Amino acid sequence: MVLQLKKISKNFDAVQALDEVDFHIGKGEIHGLLGENGAGKTTLMNILAGTFPPNKGTIIIDGKVIEKMTPKKAMNLKIRFIHQELNLCNDLKVYQNMFLGEELYTKYHFVDEKSEIIRAQKVLDSMKSHIKATDKVESLATADKQLVEIAKSLLFNSELIIMDEPTTALNNTEIEELFDIMRTLQKSGVSFIYISHKMPEIFEICNKYTVLRDGKFIASGDIKDIDVHKATNLLIGHSLLEIDEHFIKKSHQGPEVFLSVKGLSGKGFQDISFDVHKGEVLIVTGLQGSGCAELAMSLFGAGAIKEGTIMVKGQLMKNNNIKDAMKNGIGMIPKNRKERGILPDLSIKDNMSLAYYTVKHHKLFIDEKEEDERFFRQQEKMNIKVGSQNNVITSLSGGNQQKVIFGKWFELDSDVMIMDNPTQGIDVGSKFSIYEIIADLAKSGKALIVFTNEYPEIHRIADNILVLYKGFINGRLSRSEMSEIAIMEYSTGTRGEK
Repeated sequence: MVLQLKKISKNFDAVQALDEVDFHIGKGEIHGLLGENGAGKTTLMNILAGTFPPNKGTIIIDGKVIEKMTPKKAMNLKIRFIHQELNLCNDLKVYQNMFLGEELYTKYHFVDEKSEIIRAQKVLDSMKSHIKATDKVESLATADKQLVEIAKSLLFNSELIIMDEPTTALNNTEIEELFDIMRTLQKSGVSFIYISHKMPEIFEICNKYTVLRDGKFIASGDIKDIDVHKATNLLIGHSLLEIDEHFIKKSHQGPEVFLSVKGLSGKGFQDISFDVHKGEVLIVTGLQGSGCAELAMSLFGAGAIKEGTIMVKGQLMKNNNIKDAMKNGIGMIPKNRKERGILPDLSIKDNMSLAYYTVKHHKLFIDEKEEDERFFRQQEKMNIKVGSQNNVITSLSGGNQQKVIFGKWFELDSDVMIMDNPTQGIDVGSKFSIYEIIADLAKSGKALIVFTNEYPEIHRIADNILVLYKGFINGRLSRSEMSEIAIMEYSTGTRGEK
């Protein structure tokens, strides 16, 4: 398939999402589509997939102009879109999700479940996954749900597969297996449009690139002709070196203990003890299965605790639940925005107010004026790009959704902030904005616990580091002691306490 998008423009109310954007991809090409959150990448792909029409512009496939693209027409043209946000029905089985809307039928017009299961399992096995076609989707981990989304696109001999942040929930082994599948399909002529904020992935798997900025076409070419510094400059107008020089880590850690954890044990972790001080940024890191995810949820009251205590500013948390954590001054930026961070059917403004309603709202009725004031206050503080605060939150880019989640917690002014992979699915420019927010929170005297395994991120924001291995704390490092090698050695158990 040879695809051309010519002079594509799209606006949502007063927001110009795309402004005469050109894009071209050839047969058997893996094309990286780059841009900051809100640059227009997903909007462009939604137009190609027929989700909504452009205000103007032309779609040309194999030399033929496609009029009035629709999702059904896109599927008939063998175009598949793996969305950043998971689009699975949790109460259906894996094979039912994979064939949803394109079911196989017997000659008696019943759904041919046996054939669907066999075909679905064949694709899942080709991906070296442990997933069974008959598994119920609600029982799967987020990473496995992501693999099911990818498997759906491989099921129908697609000629163009659009992947929007497909590796967000995958570990390194799963990513390499995905890349092997992509390279195999590429040899047979399948093309890929690959959207990712992870620069190493772009340079490993893509052979072409296109950059968008603020809804405009910036550059396109061979990936071998640029490096990460050139790519960053194209993305945001500044080099990575310039940004790094601007962001200099300063410690604001004071003597007062804001959070004290003693002998904490739960599902996935055991005997966890540590203190977090006023103004401190404590990093908790470890490989998949180390217990980091479970510990993050349990600290916020969303996971069961078998033993141990949590104290906030000297006060014992008596009830292990989310509302009690919030009332005790603990806030949380969760990973996986769609599943844990937002309510997709509510407006941007309502999502911004959720934490406030849970803890601080004591009136009988909602005051729309106060709600608007909360939104505009955080919009200005977080630089959230939005057409109207009354639009549904899913109308925003992933980065702007993340900013809404931050703003929601800022309204509570929590003393302790837990952040679980806060820059997940965020572009390089927005990452540094979040690093500056973290630095400002520490400077203002907040205690922060940040869960991440990205070493460049750890290096930029950490005061101290805990490394988990098989559910235990296996290493404790100060900023002066940390290095990528040391963290990896503690993470893999080749060195440490356990």
